[in-house]
Amino acid sequence: MRGRDARTGLSDGQLQALAGTRFTVHWVDATGSTNDDLRAAAADGAPDGSVLLADHQTSGHGRQGRTWEAPAGSSLLLSILLRPQLDPEHLHLLTTAAGVAAAEAVDEELAVPVGLKWPNDLVVATPAGERKLGGILAEATWSGDELDAVVVGLGLNVDWPEPVPDELADIAVALNHLTDEDIDRGDLLVALLLRLESILVDPERSALLERWSHLATTLGRDVRVELASGGEVVGRATGLTDTGRLVVETAGGVEEITAGDVHHLRPA
Repeated sequence: MRGRDARTGLSDGQLQALAGTRFTVHWVDATGSTNDDLRAAAADGAPDGSVLLADHQTSGHGRQGRTWEAPAGSSLLLSILLRPQLDPEHLHLLTTAAGVAAAEAVDEELAVPVGLKWPNDLVVATPAGERKLGGILAEATWSGDELDAVVVGLGLNVDWPEPVPDELADIAVALNHLTDEDIDRGDLLVALLLRLESILVDPERSALLERWSHLATTLGRDVRVELASGGEVVGRATGLTDTGRLVVETAGGVEEITAGDVHHLRPA
């Protein structure tokens, strides 16, 4: 990383932009999983705001144990350690905050509109349909019944081969497929972290939920939700609760979804 700090992977200007925030950055060439590494660091007392990035992950993973793979050096792969003063029922809001920060950062830096598909996907509308740009995985660690830390992992497809590999062509897209601009992952990281910091220091949840609603691709659509607990819910997604759960109006009444995979049944 020519002209950049060896430990952080950032330029002097990028480091200066983060001065005064909670975040300290460490960027490595490769690791198994940045989430796993930061969860271990949390157990050893690592501070709030620790950020770990890797050019390549050999054991990256998403929700429900799904694997996450990306060509080396092609993506923004990071995890953020937070020690929030937050009731456990509000943990969903950290995924919401990370999604809003990432989507707004991409739009700010590259003028690429990014949507948020509940609960944790960043998506882009393309001529071929909606494609996944990135995903979020938040994992909590506990000390008995007390919340100790939350590690928020995020993967964002930045500079992938052209064309997208056949097995991903109907699923994923990368930022270099959407813009002719050179993409500096450090600039994108800084924009994301600054937006996340602004959200974390503002206790007003309604402002966060309003920003999410503005970006959401799920709201107002008929959906089928495969519940993490088993079964499914079919109806229209109408909003989020103040704890980040998805509200779905069904033929039998209103359901609040804590965890599940959302399938959009028709265009908005």
